[in-house]
Amino acid sequence: MTPGIGARRDAVLDELNAVADPTRKPGMARVGINIERAIGVSIPDCRSIAASHHDDHALALALWKTGIHEARITAAMIDRIDDVTDEQMETWVEDFDSWDVCDQVCLNLFSKTASALSTARRWCARDEEFVKRAGYSMIAERAASGVGVSDAELLRQLPLIRRGATDERNYVKKAVSWSLRQIGKRNISLNQAAIEEAERIAAIDSKAARWVATDALRELRSDEVQARLRAKG
Repeated sequence: MTPGIGARRDAVLDELNAVADPTRKPGMARVGINIERAIGVSIPDCRSIAASHHDDHALALALWKTGIHEARITAAMIDRIDDVTDEQMETWVEDFDSWDVCDQVCLNLFSKTASALSTARRWCARDEEFVKRAGYSMIAERAASGVGVSDAELLRQLPLIRRGATDERNYVKKAVSWSLRQIGKRNISLNQAAIEEAERIAAIDSKAARWVATDALRELRSDEVQARLRAKG
């Protein structure tokens, strides 16, 4: 008999607590992670625990409701993508309070949904810091994975990236640069388009925009990226 949801939730929490190391928390805080509800579990440990509970939507929802930092990260690794609804995505994104939860949920779960890009566009237009970061993070991941997204769809994200480039908030501007760089590392054609977009962004009278452009161009024009793209043809 399959254990009830409460028992399954508690079993995962027990596993997380068993590998938790509170001495990790100061280091987490130093890189900007919100440790208010953290217990000190590494991402590899979260991933290892999630592997034993994969594709359990009800469990993912129950873990999210605990509010525990690492439980929420693990929930995104456990959830069944086909069961994720737009309503769930809107509820969870409102709870984002740390860049790592934002990125892990977007990379492991939200970016793989059918509505990822349309949702990302809505979130990029919102003002909340981690909601906006989530939008650009999903664009970055869809570009990186190359699954179910065409070059034309990625090109349509460039004006959105330009609009976000003037946001001075650190976690937003880093995600804006990330999305532009991932698009530009997809292939030679998109690399040229991303470089041209970065040059347009560099001309904007904004400190944040100049940072985004410089950060993106440094990688997109690098010998390593150019050589890899030429090898891909």
